[in-house]
Amino acid sequence: MKFLDGYGAQAYALLRIVAGLLFLAHGVQKFFNFPVAFPMPLNPMLYAAGAIELVAGGLIVIGLFTRPAAFLASGMSAVGYWIAHGSQGAFPIANGGETIALYCFIFLFIATHGAGIWSVEGARK
Repeated sequence: MKFLDGYGAQAYALLRIVAGLLFLAHGVQKFFNFPVAFPMPLNPMLYAAGAIELVAGGLIVIGLFTRPAAFLASGMSAVGYWIAHGSQGAFPIANGGETIALYCFIFLFIATHGAGIWSVEGARK
C-alpha cells in the first residue's frame, strides 16, 4: 500500500507508546485498583510483576532506557505466561494467555529496535 510508505517510524512509535501504556495499566490496576479492582490479593510475585509493569511500561512509553525496559518486560511476560497460563493447556487461545504472549513478543521486538522517534532517547540524539 503505497500511501503508507514513509510512515514506518511513526507507526513504530505508536506501537511502542500504546503497548507501553497498556502494560503500564496492568501495574496501575494491581497497585491502585484503577480503573477496576484487581481480582485477587497480591502476593510477592504479583507485587514484582506490578512493579515491572509500572516502571518498564512508563519507561517504554516515554522512550527512556527503552531496550533494557522492553527486554525486562518481555521476560516478565514470558514467565507470566508459563506460570499463569501455560499449565492450563498448550494453546494460548484456549488457556487465556494470548495477551501476555503478544506482550512478550512485542516487547522483544521493541528491545531489538530501541526507542525510535517521539522518545526521550530520540530527543537526546
